[in-house]
Amino acid sequence: MSVKKILTEPNKLLRQISKSVDKVGDAERTLMDDMLDTMYDAPGIGLAAIQIGVPKRIIVMDLGRDEDNKEPRYFVNPVIKNKNEEKAKYEEGCLSVPDQFAEIERPNSCEVEYLDYNGKKQVLKADGLLATCIQHEMDHLEGILFIDYLSKLKKSMIIKKLSKIKVKREIF
Repeated sequence: MSVKKILTEPNKLLRQISKSVDKVGDAERTLMDDMLDTMYDAPGIGLAAIQIGVPKRIIVMDLGRDEDNKEPRYFVNPVIKNKNEEKAKYEEGCLSVPDQFAEIERPNSCEVEYLDYNGKKQVLKADGLLATCIQHEMDHLEGILFIDYLSKLKKSMIIKKLSKIKVKREIF
C-alpha cells in the first residue's frame, strides 16, 4: 500500500469520464488500499480513483472521525438508484481543489448500488453527509467537480487561484 499523488484542478484528467470495472480482483483491491492510504494521508473523507490518475469507477471513503476506529467504505461501479426530492446544503471541499470550500445543495438522501471490496453486489441507503459524499465522489467519475455547481465567476476565480498556486509550486 502506498500514498499516491492527488491531481489538482486544473488538470484534464479530472474532467475525464471513468470506465467501469469488469471484475474486482487483486489489482482493484490494491488500488483501493492505495486510494485509502492516500485519502487518509491528505487528509480527506473521500477519494475517487481518477483523482490519482486512474480512470476507473472506484471510490473510497471514511466518514469516521476517529483515528483509532476507521470505517473505510469501498464502492466499485456505483450507481445511484434513487435520489430524494428534498435537498440539503453542505459545505464541500475537495482534495483536487485544495483549500477551497463552498456550500453545495444536493439531494439529502439516495440509494446506491455498487460492488464492495470483494466484488459482492451491495445496496446502500444513505442520507446526510454520507449521501453528500457519495454524490460528490460519483461526480468525479463523470468528470464533474463541486466547483462546477458554482457561478461562472466564482468557479473561474477559484481556477485562477489554483493555477497560480500550481505555477508557484512548479517554479520552486
